[in-house]
This record gives sequence, structure tokens and C-alpha cells, in this order.
Amino acid sequence: MKITRLLISAAACALFAGTAHAQSDTAGQSEETATAGGIVDIVVTAQRREENLQRAAVPVSAVTGDDLINAGVSDTNNLTKLVPSLVIQPIGGSATSIYLRGVGTLQGNAFGENPVAFNFAGVNVARPNAPVGTFYDLERVEVVKGPQGTLYGRNATGGAINILPKKPELGTFGGNLTAEYGNYNTIKASGAINVGFSDTVGFRFAGQVVSRDGYSSQGYDDEVGQAFRASLLIQPSSTWSIYFVGDYFHQGGKGQASYLAPGVFVPNAPALDRRIDGSDPISIAVLTAKTATLTAPPFCGGNFVTTPYATSCVTPPSTDGFNDSTFYGLSATVEGDLGFATLTVIPAWRKSKPHFRFYHTGFRGDVTEDSDQMSVEARLTSNGNNLINYVIGAYIFHENQDATQQTFFQGRISDTRYQPHLVADSQAVFGQLTLNASDRFRVVAGARYTTDKRTMQSPVQLIGPFGLTTPVGYTVNGSLSNDKVTWKAGVEFDAGPQSLLFANVATGFKAGGFFAAANGANTYKPETLTAYTIGSKNRFLDNRLQFNVEAFYWKYKDQQISFVGPVQIISGTYTAGGTTVNAGQGHMYGAEAELVFAPTPNDTFTANVQYLRARYDSLKFVAIAAGGGTIRSGCASALNTSVPVAAPALLYQIDCSGMQQINAPEWTANISYEHVFDLGGDYQLVAGARTRLETSRFISLEYLPELHQGGYMMSDASLTLQAPDNRWSLTAFINNIEDVEVLSSGISRPVVQTVYVSLRPPRTYGVRASFKF
Repeated sequence: MKITRLLISAAACALFAGTAHAQSDTAGQSEETATAGGIVDIVVTAQRREENLQRAAVPVSAVTGDDLINAGVSDTNNLTKLVPSLVIQPIGGSATSIYLRGVGTLQGNAFGENPVAFNFAGVNVARPNAPVGTFYDLERVEVVKGPQGTLYGRNATGGAINILPKKPELGTFGGNLTAEYGNYNTIKASGAINVGFSDTVGFRFAGQVVSRDGYSSQGYDDEVGQAFRASLLIQPSSTWSIYFVGDYFHQGGKGQASYLAPGVFVPNAPALDRRIDGSDPISIAVLTAKTATLTAPPFCGGNFVTTPYATSCVTPPSTDGFNDSTFYGLSATVEGDLGFATLTVIPAWRKSKPHFRFYHTGFRGDVTEDSDQMSVEARLTSNGNNLINYVIGAYIFHENQDATQQTFFQGRISDTRYQPHLVADSQAVFGQLTLNASDRFRVVAGARYTTDKRTMQSPVQLIGPFGLTTPVGYTVNGSLSNDKVTWKAGVEFDAGPQSLLFANVATGFKAGGFFAAANGANTYKPETLTAYTIGSKNRFLDNRLQFNVEAFYWKYKDQQISFVGPVQIISGTYTAGGTTVNAGQGHMYGAEAELVFAPTPNDTFTANVQYLRARYDSLKFVAIAAGGGTIRSGCASALNTSVPVAAPALLYQIDCSGMQQINAPEWTANISYEHVFDLGGDYQLVAGARTRLETSRFISLEYLPELHQGGYMMSDASLTLQAPDNRWSLTAFINNIEDVEVLSSGISRPVVQTVYVSLRPPRTYGVRASFKF
């Protein structure tokens, strides 16, 4: 009933907005004749064809490249400043986890893929550690919400993030440079140069360099990276073009910090606002005191005496963490106007070589991977406005992963090493049709058939887990084959010249996969999501007021849950390890409203508010207390004796049904205001401020108090002096004015059961200068 009332209310609101807008537009104002100083239109390609954002009948947010610079967004993690439905989690080294309205994954190793698709220059990027290093010289970023089961590539259960770099401009020479300096010895420089050799050939080169000291006491949470991108546009005629993009990014530095969270087990741990790193002697002393009794078998394995690690039973975080990862790729976009339709073909190749050591989990992880990804997408998009408009196409994907090192070392209580080799192949055919039933009413239908095949082989070596007196080695093998038809159906209605009403139902799926367990018990099934959406997009008051509203209901089935759980290594023997199971059935419903108000050419107010109620209808899984005793969980738990395990380990049945889904705050709001002061001589002073408000959320499946992020408010402000025609600008900025500590990720360390967390940036400030020529 709540869902019904919510959808009816949203529909009534949308219809009222559309009717009011139709009346407002009878004076003859249209989007093509918007008055000066009105809201600027943004063109998006969220539906694989260029269209005004306000005419795109899908839930999508778009942020321009200039807005990203002004907000200080230079990586994926800070995109949450501008899109309230997003929660971005760094999960060690180069890995990134993306949550959109509660849909995401905590799996950051070679086996994992994110259910929110990440697309760069029209190419799907499979690896969860590859989104970093792309946020410079951008045209825009699009965030499409909900399953993308027709027009997009693989595994887009929760949505898609589209990164669109700027293309070369033909017949034009120019460029730009932005330099920034701030506290924590922050130095950022980015720029681009455009060479239009002629009206048919253009070249663009862009780059970014970032260097910043760490936020933690031991230098972690730093940022070091170098990136460049070269693009070539050849347009031999008005109907054909080819667009080449080559990009490279190197990530250095020490990486993500780990903070021992104060709690019932370690009440004397340093307060998080001190940012005392887990590798700091102060934090190590607390951990050592807590684990002083874990010194004898079976708690502390005896088979480490001949290894270089036989220094302690419970090894604390150390100061030798690092990132040394590289990512690069090549793609070509060929477009040709065939008259009746436009043909688009995108062949692409990407290389991911993450290499890092992390301690953000409280113990050491070493990762070295080498992944090759190749894909080809071909689309045919109808031209003009016909009775039936269409997008049809095919997609081929191949990935070869070699993880030469994935080692997780906790001290003499456990050392797990494996080297997975994975191969993934996916093919799809898709299409989406729009029937123009009248000048104002359209019917949309689309479908995609996908086949997904994977194989895996992984040598595994275990040293020291409970119940083992000698090292155990085995090889994990597996193969999976999934196929699925996903679809979309909807209607669109133009309630006025600048008012759109839409409703649709869409489905999506994310293929199954593997984890490192023996005896064939190492796979999980696909997950699926069905989304119901109704919305309206409107402009009022001579293009000075924009109001968009959307109501949604998402149904999640066979949700893939990743956690540290029991992994079978030999028959009847389990140890703690990374595992993924289909444990979750869930639902999400809510509404999102966006308001943009530009009452004068010098004032702009924006507010984007989302209400989200996300709950697990069923979330039951088996967890392991490797050291015996009671397991720490905020959910209902009971001993599970159905499977024998080697003493002293115990299995527990965990039931989190009814709990709030992780990384799904009930209320989120992004609010901003900007005022332009005219100084004379076409000089301007631009004052801006923005804030993000979130209610509370849990960040991990343990549902412990230490893993609960309370409600918070985080604000930024800036003051910019702009020269005529924006030839140069000088900005002073401050971010996280409140200096609030916000949890970005966290985990309960196995056996020890202490919690380690990571934090978002503290208060930062600095100056930024930009030049254009």
C-alpha cells in the first residue's frame, strides 16, 4: 500500500507539473528560445542517441566537466558530492566499489565485478579497480539509474556511469591549464591542447598530475597519479567520422588508510578524528594488548617457523603499503550516416595491471594482476523522427585475467595465497524501439539477449589456519554459463512544450561467478533486478525553473553478497576466506526530486533530494568464527552444526532479513547556491556553496556499531574571480567545512573481531588557477 500511494502521489505531482507547465508555455516560450540567463541545456547519450537531458525519458543525472572542476572532483570517489543516489567506496589498492540506491558489491578481488556498469568513451570497463584516473578534460559524466538491460553491456543491474571525454575540435587551435595547491601539500595540474589541423582532422592531448600527502598519521590516504589521454578525430565528410582514444594512468602512493575503530572490544582505540593509522605505534599497542592471549595452537599456527613471516601471531598493519598500478587502453568509434540510420562501431582494448599492498582490512594484502579486455559493439540508430525509431545492435566481450599474486596475510593465524586465472566471454544482441503513436505520445519496448561464459583455474596455498598442522595446497577449477533475456517497456507523454511524463518497467541481470573454495563449492548464481519507474521533467518561468521528480520501486532477486565467510579447503575443513553467495532478496522504493532555480542571470539554486527505503526481505548466510566463541554480528545468529568444521572453528547461521541494505541512506540531499557579482569590465566574482546531507547507513554486512555511519552534513564553498570570456580564473576553496569524519569502508577483521575502517577526506582548502587560450 505504501508503494501504491507513493507511485500515485508521484503521478499526480507529475501530471500537475505537466499541466501547469503547458499553461505556462502558452505564451510561446520553448526550449529552443530560452531567454538569456535561463537554465543551460545538457545533451546526453544515455539512450545511445543524442538528446536533451530534459527530453530523456529515463532516470539520469548529468554533470558537466566544468562542474566537476568547480566541485574539485578529480576521481570517482568524490562523485557523490554531485549525485545523491551514489555511494562510492574505496576497497583497497586501486579497487573501487560503486553503490547506486543500495545496489553494489563489496567484492574487490579478481573474481568481482560491479553491478553498476562503468563506461569510458562508450566502452564498458569490467574491472572494479579500473575507474580511477579518468576524471579530467571531460565533456560530462552521466549517471543512469536502474537496470540497463537493453542498451548497455554486461552486468548493469543497478545502473551505469558514463564518462565522456572531450573530443578534438576541428579547425581550431586552443587549450587550457588548471593548477591547484592546497593543504596536505596538494598539487594538482591538468590541461589539454587542441590542434585542429583542418576542417576534417583534429587532435587533442590532455593530462593530469596529482600529488598529495596522506591524511593519516603514517602517510596513508595520500594521492599520487599521472594520467594522459590522446584523441584523434577524422571526419572526411559530413556523414562519416572516426574517433580514436588512447589513455594511460599510473597510480602511486601508499594507498588507503586503516583505522582501528573504538568499540566494545577495543574501547581504548584512538578516536577516529585523530586519524591515527592502524600502522601507528599507538594503534598497534592497542591491538597487541587485545590479542595477547592468541599465542598458542590452535590459535597460532605452528607451520610458519620456516617462513619469513614467523614474527608474531597476529600481525598488525605496517607502513610498507603501496600502489603501483597502471591502466591503459585504446578504442575507436566509427560513425556513418547511411541515410535511413546511423551506424556506430566501437572496437576497444583495455589493459589493467593493478599492483598494490594494502592494510585497510587490518591485515596485509598483496595483489598483482594482469588483465586484458577486448570488446566490439555495433549499433544501428534510426535517423529523424519516424513512426518507429530504433536502436539495434550486437556486443562481443572477452577478458583474460591473470592474478599472479593475491596473498592475504594475518600473521601466524592465517596466510592465504592464490593465483586465479579467469576467462570471460560474453555476447549479446539488443534492440529498443520507440513507436510515435501521436505527436505527443510514445510507446517504448526493448530487449537484450546475453550469453555469458566463464572459466577459472586457481592454485591455492593455505598456511596456518585453525586445524591445519601443515600447509595445504589445492587447485580450484570451475566453469559457468549463463544466458538471460532482459527487457524494458514504457510510455512517454509530452504534457507541454517543456514537460515530459514517463513510466517504464526494466529488468537487468549480473552474471554468476567464482570464489576460491575446493571440491566444486565455489560458484554463485546470477542476480536479477526489476525496476518500476514513473517520472516527470519540467521547465517553468521562461526557462528559469526546472523541476524533475521520479518515483521508483526496485525488486532484487538472488542478490550476490560478498563477505569473509567459511571456505571449504578440504572435505570437512573450512577456513575464513572471501566468499560470495546468493543470499539476498530485497526491495527498494522511494522518490527523487531535482530543483534548479535561476531567478536572475546571476543566481542559481539547486536541490536534489532522494528518499530511499531499502530492505533485505531475505538475507541469510553462514558465517565462520574461525577462533571459536561467539561471532560478532548485529543480526540474529545461531550455531550451525550442519557441516563439520575443524576445531576450534564454529559456524553460525546469520539472519539479516528486514535490515536496511548497506550503503543505502534513507534520506540524501545535495543542495547548492551560486551568485555572480558583476565587477565591471566583464570581470565577475562567483561565490558558491554546496552541502550534502545524509541520514545514517551501515557500510558492511556485519552490522556492528563501529560500522554504522550516523547522519552527517558536509559542505564546500568557493570564491572565483573570472576574467572576460573566462580567459582565466582564480579560485579559493574549502571542502568539508565541518571537518566531519565520514566512514568510507570497513570490515571486522577475521578471528580477532576488531573493526578497521577507512575515512573520507578531512577539511581541505586551497587555491586553483585556470587559463584558456
